[in-house]
Amino acid sequence: MYKHPLLDRDKMTPQEALDILIEGNERFINNFSDNKDMQGLVHILQNKQHPFAAFLSCSDSRAPVELLFDQALGDIFSVRLAGSIASDKAIGSLEFSSKYLGSKLIVVMGHTSCGAVKAACDDFKDGHIGEIINLIKPSIRHEKTVVNTEERNSKNPEFVEKINELNVRYQIDTIMRLSDIVTDMVESHQIGIIGGVYDLATGRVKFLENTFLK
Repeated sequence: MYKHPLLDRDKMTPQEALDILIEGNERFINNFSDNKDMQGLVHILQNKQHPFAAFLSCSDSRAPVELLFDQALGDIFSVRLAGSIASDKAIGSLEFSSKYLGSKLIVVMGHTSCGAVKAACDDFKDGHIGEIINLIKPSIRHEKTVVNTEERNSKNPEFVEKINELNVRYQIDTIMRLSDIVTDMVESHQIGIIGGVYDLATGRVKFLENTFLK
């Protein structure tokens, strides 16, 4: 089975998994990529996968996780939903990657100028989009620094970015609240969970403090 060239995945710690992602994002920012034998990986991975990290991230076409962190086939278990929302199906996918595929780290990643977050800020309603909005709205209620109601919408970039970060934290809290599997694995230090925000303008991912990483 393919293994990251630096570490044995079975022995990898959540912090080591995060370090690999940080290094990969630096390569992406500097327009550099490690050489990867993709066809060799196709053969190696055909019967089994062992991703070292699982992501819940936005479906935005500008934020493909594997590219942003310069990772190869089999490295990332990627769950992508608009707004990076922790729906029941998304949580189930993260549970599967953590408990049965051996991922060491869950990353919940939002991004700047997120359309789903902007829609939630404007209480947008159309089709099934409302189901997404409803899972972001608690983050808006938690934002207390912008008190002028006329400024609490997508026309205020500062407000949108505050909601972006709050939404990432809220989705992590939702995962921990609803998933006994993830909570037990985090508390026993088998996995870590951390939030991040990808900057569309710079290519850099800022990882958030005060999340669950040992």
